[in-house]
Amino acid sequence: MDRPAPPLILSSVALSVLCLLLLWLREARGFTQSVDGDFTFTLPAGQKECFYQTMRKDASLEIEYQVLDGASLDVDFILTSPDGTVVVDEQRKSDGVHTVDTEEGDYMFCFDNSFSTVSEKVIFFELILDNMYESEKEPEDWKQYVMGTDLLDMKLEDILTAINNVKARLSKSIQIQTLLRAFEARDRNLQESNFDRVNFWSAVNLTIMVTVSVIQVFLLKSLFDDRKRSRT
Repeated sequence: MDRPAPPLILSSVALSVLCLLLLWLREARGFTQSVDGDFTFTLPAGQKECFYQTMRKDASLEIEYQVLDGASLDVDFILTSPDGTVVVDEQRKSDGVHTVDTEEGDYMFCFDNSFSTVSEKVIFFELILDNMYESEKEPEDWKQYVMGTDLLDMKLEDILTAINNVKARLSKSIQIQTLLRAFEARDRNLQESNFDRVNFWSAVNLTIMVTVSVIQVFLLKSLFDDRKRSRT
């Protein structure tokens, strides 16, 4: 005679099915989420490069930039609102992070390397856009698909909150890893530049030392040759 399944097993199965259902409902409901992207480009000497980002009202725009390579690792940065107001104006900075609450329209941000006449710059920047899409209203009939919620210790709202927290932390981890890769690239470029400088000046010093040694030997030899000639 078969024994009935323990209540704990039934609760675990119901919890698993409930989590899958919530994941499906999350995609169907269209939750508001952040949109992010990063880009790396080369800014020639004496040039200025501008980018545009369309924003909606009451959203959030976060811009983080770093100069990865180039002399002095600096650049001018300007952020302008849709009405032409300069929101951020930085001079000769190697990195920066800026967050603004946006209005409806196109935001313009520019990287200016016009102060440099020789060195080009390699620049990395990342955009994080929050509240870009309006969340849809939660349907009222979705609860009819969930039965027996009184068997669970957690409420549906608690599970949904936990899922959103996990997603937010994963997104933050991806952003941090991207920034760490940018820092690593900048440090590597700086180390390689220092390595090339050390090698160059070492070669120059070695050449000077060898040249001076040869000249000294030649001068000493010429002195002895002159004495021998004077005696004869």
